[in-house]
Amino acid sequence: MLESFHTNDCIEAGCDEAGRGCLAGPVFAAAVIFPPNYCHAELSDSKKLSERARHKLRPIIEQEALSWAIGIVDNTTIDSINILQASFLAMHRALDTLTVTPEHIIVDGNKFNPYKTIPHTCIVKGDGLYLSIAAASILAKTYRDDYMKKIHQEFPIYNWESNKGYPTQHHRETILEKGYSTYHRLSFAVSKQLKLKI
Repeated sequence: MLESFHTNDCIEAGCDEAGRGCLAGPVFAAAVIFPPNYCHAELSDSKKLSERARHKLRPIIEQEALSWAIGIVDNTTIDSINILQASFLAMHRALDTLTVTPEHIIVDGNKFNPYKTIPHTCIVKGDGLYLSIAAASILAKTYRDDYMKKIHQEFPIYNWESNKGYPTQHHRETILEKGYSTYHRLSFAVSKQLKLKI
């Protein structure tokens, strides 16, 4: 069972992102605030859940959270400011959209750009420790997966419906053969890396 809150007696938002290691598509982030004393036995790190389980939990999170929001940063901006800064920006955009202002923020990972004047705590593997971060990981992952399935219809050759933009062997080989799409992150220099390995 995950912990409800890192800091008690305050409004706490959990943040996480999805798509940081992808070769294509945006990075998505989510912020989630749960009510006091909230608990849910099935909530866990999105990576430990099946796709079906994640989609089952998404409407529960959205219904039971005090507030939740999604932030998105596209591949062009990722190329401009780098993926780490884009991940922080996506989290900030999610926090901007919350209908409840948090008094404390907990973030999955070991780095974060401060958000306004609100204190934050970085927690390595926090999505496996705290409910709000786990919920944020599920929302970010499911919304991003849905987006990648949508743009798969535009560029089916890359098989994003299955690989969601991650660097599978098929995805890498298709980039070498067909080149990049308008959704690829050109700063990742995938073709150069692949040519060195061949």
